[in-house]
Amino acid sequence: MTSSNLTEAARRTIRLEAEAVGLLEGRIGAEFERACQLALQCTGRIIVTGMGKSGHIARKIAASLASTGTPSFFVHPGEASHGDLGMITENDVVLALSNSGSTAEVVTLLPLIKRMGIPLISMTGNPDSVLAEASEAHLDVSVPSEACPLGLAPTTSTTASLAMGDALAIALLEARGFTAEDFAFSHPGGALGRKLLLKVEDIMHSGDELPRVGETTPLKHALLEMTSKGFGMTTVVNDAGELLGVFTDGDLRRAIDQEVDINHSPIGGLIRHGCKSIHRDVLAAEALKIMEDSKITALVVEDSGHHPIGVLHMHDILRAGVI
Repeated sequence: MTSSNLTEAARRTIRLEAEAVGLLEGRIGAEFERACQLALQCTGRIIVTGMGKSGHIARKIAASLASTGTPSFFVHPGEASHGDLGMITENDVVLALSNSGSTAEVVTLLPLIKRMGIPLISMTGNPDSVLAEASEAHLDVSVPSEACPLGLAPTTSTTASLAMGDALAIALLEARGFTAEDFAFSHPGGALGRKLLLKVEDIMHSGDELPRVGETTPLKHALLEMTSKGFGMTTVVNDAGELLGVFTDGDLRRAIDQEVDINHSPIGGLIRHGCKSIHRDVLAAEALKIMEDSKITALVVEDSGHHPIGVLHMHDILRAGVI
């Protein structure tokens, strides 16, 4: 094949699959709504099953449902006939995929599913098939043709099934009021989970790690506090322990330029009152944005009484993998 032949084959495939997916929009109606209602009424799990390439798509649909608020898992239809049917309970709903609607391994399960009284949703390319007729709700994913020029390899049909599965998952997500935080709870190990779940209190330095001096503390002693805690700054509080501000390495350079008496000058007279602070229950990702917008590397964490209770450094956020 020439380069032009290869390019045309690829473009034809994408065009045919895009056209097939486009046709699905017009089929979203009463049957789709019925499928959603069955899923929303389900008190168990959505059991997704399919054979061959449909099985691969079924696995992905099950994963998408599970990660968007609809408990679900995949059951292989062949294994179900040899013991795995015990994984399915009467509280579940079965979603069965078969392009022909007559896949033997899937059809074999129909009497057992009916006997258990389990609602059945089917996704097929043949509305008149055995599987479609046996279903409480049928999702039509028929396509004009496969992208495969031989008409044999499942291509367009599997893409259409995948798109319909995504449509079902997102419709259910919105119906359940599923939030970004809910999504993060099912993805705690990923970057999204860290961004949406990790709070300032989870990674801040508190207790003896917090640099803190009184406003009457001589600058010399404040520098010792800064050095021992290693944050390049110290919080400065009044007699009531309330946060007045911070003294940083930059403030020290300015004090030296002004020839301030390091041994005797009280720190309270050298700070710029007020500083960027945050509360402990704020998301670490929000703290990061404040640091970036303010071009600073550390934030003081204070309680509702304006007492400093911790400090959060940019390095803490980096180590936590929030970025």
